[in-house]
Amino acid sequence: MVKKQTAGRDNLGDFAPQFAALNDDVLFGEVWAKEDELSPRDRSLITCASLMSQGLFPQLEAHMGIAKQNGVTQSEMVALITHLAFYAGWPKAWSAFDLAKKIYQ
Repeated sequence: MVKKQTAGRDNLGDFAPQFAALNDDVLFGEVWAKEDELSPRDRSLITCASLMSQGLFPQLEAHMGIAKQNGVTQSEMVALITHLAFYAGWPKAWSAFDLAKKIYQ
């Protein structure tokens, strides 16, 4: 079961209320909640892979924490980063490993 997300409203509710509502209610409330299609664990792996590939490290850090909560193990995260190093870039992998060490240790 996906935890109810409030990050949009917590961080942007007063400044960008429509974006905050879309983040919390649609992205997390509907898309992430479709567990009959993809599990939260699988969604976390996909999301981390996408964020690392794009070099979006502040968001990657947050989603690695969510991935850990969703059951992605340290060894799986290390395997994901190692695999993507060859597709997304070696420097991005180094940066992602820094985040993974922080989250998993």
